[in-house]
Amino acid sequence: MRSDKITKGLERVPARALLYATGLNKDDLCKPFIGIASSFTDLIPGHVHMRALERAIEKGIHAGGGVSFIFGVPGICDGIAMGHEGMRYSLASRDLIADIIECVVSAHCLDGLVMLTNCDKITPGMLMGIARLDIPGIVVTAGPMISGRLGKRKLSLVKDTFEAVGRRLKGEIDDNELSCLEMEACPGPGSCQGLYTANTMACVSEALGMSLPRCAASLAISSEKERIAYKSGQQVVELVKKDITARKIMTRKAFENSIIVDMALGGSTNSCLHIPAIAREAGVEIDLKLIDAISSRTPHIASFQPGGEYLLEDLYYAGGIPAVMKRLSDDLNDCLTVSGQSTKEIANGAEIYDEDVIRTKEKAYHKEGGIAVLYGSLSPDGAVVKQSAVSEKMMKFKGIAKVFDSEEAAMKAIMGSQINRGTVVVIRYEGPRGGPGMREMLSPTAALVGMGLGESVALITDGRFSGGTQGPCIGHISPEAMVGGPIALVEDGDEIVIDIPGRKLDLNVSKEVLIKRKSKWMPLEPKVKQGLLSRYAKCVTSADKGAVLIG
Repeated sequence: MRSDKITKGLERVPARALLYATGLNKDDLCKPFIGIASSFTDLIPGHVHMRALERAIEKGIHAGGGVSFIFGVPGICDGIAMGHEGMRYSLASRDLIADIIECVVSAHCLDGLVMLTNCDKITPGMLMGIARLDIPGIVVTAGPMISGRLGKRKLSLVKDTFEAVGRRLKGEIDDNELSCLEMEACPGPGSCQGLYTANTMACVSEALGMSLPRCAASLAISSEKERIAYKSGQQVVELVKKDITARKIMTRKAFENSIIVDMALGGSTNSCLHIPAIAREAGVEIDLKLIDAISSRTPHIASFQPGGEYLLEDLYYAGGIPAVMKRLSDDLNDCLTVSGQSTKEIANGAEIYDEDVIRTKEKAYHKEGGIAVLYGSLSPDGAVVKQSAVSEKMMKFKGIAKVFDSEEAAMKAIMGSQINRGTVVVIRYEGPRGGPGMREMLSPTAALVGMGLGESVALITDGRFSGGTQGPCIGHISPEAMVGGPIALVEDGDEIVIDIPGRKLDLNVSKEVLIKRKSKWMPLEPKVKQGLLSRYAKCVTSADKGAVLIG
């Protein structure tokens, strides 16, 4: 075992002495050492209930014959960080989490790892870490939040708080209703209720084979979640004994499965950053063209918020990810999973309890999957859009550019009712380097939808969007403005053409004019000049490469 490096041999007397100081006995030194990487924090509703899950995982590890060691990793709540400088740290924290896992596991020679996680960048960060280390590991996502209630009406975070800001500005609701919504939208622990980034990555983890069946959709408040946590602790010890390491699960075919399920569900555009980044750590190349190709042949069979009406609690009661895999069984590769079952075995053993939450291919909501990748004169290296959350009317759109060099400037104009119908709002210098940190733009997009402009105004950015974004919002434009991409050359009044079915994003300005503009272009001064974000900006790749750190 890996842990033999610190438990065996004369020269390891000091290490053994320190391990005994933690309460271990001699028999424990012959058992697999299993880490529990926990992102518990009081700051995030998706994580506040993790203490009970930590205990369940510990019990499972001990029952399986291992010894457990809990250590912490940081967590950032994107909803709380949204709309201000704090959001710059969210994506950067993903790679930081991967590094922390590498450091702790490697320094202490752990034999296996259970990753207790839930929210947006934490789950992919954990997966990047285990892929890099290539040791046995299992992901336990801590579960989605149940819906809030206002009378008989179901509430969720994005629709009933972020979009409510625009509705209040428009006068559709009063201060009393707004106050009720902010009190009732999030009734307790769990990741935000729709198919936003946190729940998207939970579903991706399970479809990838790195979580036990039903883990992704089992509710934060459910006893089933504790049983899954316990079983995960037991099962990781079996993986260690059988030497089934992460890369034996995370193969190219397994990544293809995760993309198929993601596209069928209509998940967050952030998966276009995270899946390639995780795959890279596993030694597998996944690019935007593959994601788009899979999406173009995968029907969108489930309709979750923000584009639809269902919530993750509905997926849970409909049968969870195994039921989705059953629907897609003919399209999936048969791969090994951490459960010991193959993908096809899980799919064949599943039950579908709601034919509308998980539709047949013949009755799919859309013929194509949730995400489209657009190329053109404005995005030579690609841009992404959640096409399943765009109305048919806005799938093709031609508008006049209104350009902003920061999210704050755009938000001020939106809240000041300065955005007219027929506008393409351009927010630039918010990419991985320019942000730095590629902030999510949920505040401006939700405000536009709440103000009734979701079918008359488009928004494009070299930043990114929350999984809660809906409407014609195109992000990840590459190359970004900070490195001189075409988005840096757009001026107020330029015509922009969006053609989602045709996979095109073009700036209707002549090459001669663009060459002239380029000759005068200078990048903005870095917005952050010291600390983590300054280092991040110097090392991060483009969004189309997963915004990973190099060098």
